[in-house]
Amino acid sequence: MGIVSEHEYRFATSRGDVWAALTRVDRYCEWWPWLRGFDGSAFAAGEQWRCAVRPPLPYTLRFTIELTNVVVGEHVDARLDGDIAGAAELALRETNGGCVLRLAADLTAVRGVAGFVDRVLPPLARWGHDWVLDNGARQFRDAALAG
Repeated sequence: MGIVSEHEYRFATSRGDVWAALTRVDRYCEWWPWLRGFDGSAFAAGEQWRCAVRPPLPYTLRFTIELTNVVVGEHVDARLDGDIAGAAELALRETNGGCVLRLAADLTAVRGVAGFVDRVLPPLARWGHDWVLDNGARQFRDAALAG
């Protein structure tokens, strides 16, 4: 099955400020309590991050994210592999009064409980995916961009 998604989040700050905050990988676990494990040291092409994400569902997703292309201040392409696999991209664009962050992904839960949920209850899998992204954007705004 899989999940194809596109989300846009508006921030009342500049693209540069959002980018600067996004690259603070050392702060990710502070901002996002559902991120149960994170091993990544930089926001640069070729980096591989190991992640454990706990959506409000009875399982934890473990996967790696490889940053395949990074255009500083503008765009990131990534490949995911593990309990979920696929491709994702992040893009920033200026708007009047701030910027918009666009997250797009084509992901499939391939193993474990998440794979089962994705095959048997796709609406539940989509809900968990959207919950992580929407709450993540709110938590990022509140913690990383506050003040």
